[in-house]
Amino acid sequence: MASSTRTHIDTLLQHTGTAAFDEVSGAAPVALPPMRTSTVRFKDLAALDVAQKRKAAGDRVVTYGRMGMDTNAALEDVFKQLEGGTHCYLAPSGLSAVTMTMLALLSAGDHALVSDNVYGPVRYLDQTVLQRLNISITYFSSQDDLEALRQDNTKLLYVESPGSLLFEMLDIPALATFANRHGLVLAADNTWGSGYIYRPLELGAHVSVIAGTKYVGGHSDLMLGAVVTTNEAIAKKLNQTQYAMGYAVSADDAWLALRGVRTLPIRMTHHAASALTVCTFLESRPEVARIHHPAWAKDPGHALWQRDCTGSNGMLAVALKLDAERARRFVDALTLFGIGFSWGGYESLVQYVEPSTLTPHRYWNHATETLVRLHIGLEATQDIIDDLTQALDRASA
Repeated sequence: MASSTRTHIDTLLQHTGTAAFDEVSGAAPVALPPMRTSTVRFKDLAALDVAQKRKAAGDRVVTYGRMGMDTNAALEDVFKQLEGGTHCYLAPSGLSAVTMTMLALLSAGDHALVSDNVYGPVRYLDQTVLQRLNISITYFSSQDDLEALRQDNTKLLYVESPGSLLFEMLDIPALATFANRHGLVLAADNTWGSGYIYRPLELGAHVSVIAGTKYVGGHSDLMLGAVVTTNEAIAKKLNQTQYAMGYAVSADDAWLALRGVRTLPIRMTHHAASALTVCTFLESRPEVARIHHPAWAKDPGHALWQRDCTGSNGMLAVALKLDAERARRFVDALTLFGIGFSWGGYESLVQYVEPSTLTPHRYWNHATETLVRLHIGLEATQDIIDDLTQALDRASA
């Protein structure tokens, strides 16, 4: 791309990480090919020495294929553009990106404050790995007094906003003020926003964690995580931990993610518009008690969403005035919604949320209701509404 003053993210996503022109032919493919390798060759020992010195200084220099060649580097650049960061470290899944963040920023004897709305497997990571390493975690709600919960050995404040399952918006700038006052690192899971509609680093977070498996990939065909920061000291720790843990992302998955981000702007816009239309429909149904979707005007977090976000997506949760048997009947009656735990792809998905899963989320206060999480895909919105209508009718019959 010729030099330009265009800096809108939609434009950057079309021109970041593209193939360079061949110096001899002057030609280049539109899409950067997946560059696969395990071994990296060097012309001579002097070239290897230079690479090793640059690598030791923190530069992105490849001496072995695990780090990935040009395709991976291009994807790192894309994540930096999305999140407004200066350093990006890829991981083979969203959970591995969380793990890399935790192990990079916490040591034995340290304590972390973690919001109680985080992605469920974070608790499993805590129970099976962090506790064994003598790392302790206190889970907090948005109503808690963090000053009272902070300990002398607290090092990390880890949150997800909007939160998993209920899409609870957290006040990132206020959390950043608290973290900075006590010298804590604030890390935010930004999978919901994926950098395109929400940028925690610009709101004061030090680290942003993204599951690229979701909206970045966009086609439900890859596993990917990324950790982005603007802090040099944090970047050094992430770099060391990524290398020590042996993380690798295949060139093919990196290529799929690059393909996905080219259509991210139009996909996100369509998902968001359809989700709001579905919210309007759901409000009209007697079976619906509450809609959890921060872009929905009646959501408790709507004011924070208006202040901090530039858009929305297809994720929402519905509290139903149905018992478990009827809620499960509703889920099984849907024909356009696949039953699955992921989201962010082109297809609509539904998840019946087990009551035990909601117990740790103090934001949930519908003890007599059931929760169903929906991802509104790219199908025709009226077809989605028709499907929801017949499923609700069957559940209520």
